[in-house]
Amino acid sequence: MACQVKEGEVEWTAVRAQGPGGQNVNKVSTAVHLRFDIQASSLPAAVKERLLALPGRRVTKEGVLLIKAQSARTQEQNRALALERLQAIVDEAAQVPEIRRPTKPTYGSKQRRLEGKAQRSQVKALRRRVDD
Repeated sequence: MACQVKEGEVEWTAVRAQGPGGQNVNKVSTAVHLRFDIQASSLPAAVKERLLALPGRRVTKEGVLLIKAQSARTQEQNRALALERLQAIVDEAAQVPEIRRPTKPTYGSKQRRLEGKAQRSQVKALRRRVDD
């Protein structure tokens, strides 16, 4: 299930970057803050739930996902990087997690474990001092 993020649902803010850019870094706003309102988006409800449940500080209390991109030297490249990262996060949330079903060890695995323990016990018993 591929959920495509629409660019109209993304809010951009240009800020000054901390990374590379030479003399431009002090005067040109090349870094980009991406704001994506999860609740107002056109994504399916299940994907929205998983996005809102993301750990960390990336999602605010208001349900807005924040991404900062500043590794490139131009604003356009940083916008593309931020959008790429957002799409990767949405794609990951679109995958339904598999439900873990607890299993019990098989009879054979229990027997092998006990045989291994018995062998180890025998090895250690043979190391003890022999009584005369």
